[in-house]
Amino acid sequence: MGNFNPVTPIQLQIRKIIFEDHNGADEKFTNDEIFEKIKKNGDLDPSWIVDDVESYFKEICDSGLARNIAQNFTTIWLKLFDPIEKRHCNACNLDVYLGVSEKQICPNPSCKASI
Repeated sequence: MGNFNPVTPIQLQIRKIIFEDHNGADEKFTNDEIFEKIKKNGDLDPSWIVDDVESYFKEICDSGLARNIAQNFTTIWLKLFDPIEKRHCNACNLDVYLGVSEKQICPNPSCKASI
């Protein structure tokens, strides 16, 4: 991975895409689908492959936002525990997306303030 720094942290990009396109507790989605949308938006190191964002998907599972319901090589199928709500973090001044039952802490890696 190069020295590319996204305008919006990858964690927030992932959460926003899930909020906009997959915000239902019964809906299934994959890391591949989310990765393709991030690539299309262009705020990602162009040399990255889906494996380079695997840690971010593990992070959303560890946070309690989503759970891994199946995996096949690099494809991970996920499902939300609860719907996501759009919130605003006053500390970093960014819109963030948090699950209802998730700890209300900013997912921006350079912030982590209470919401």
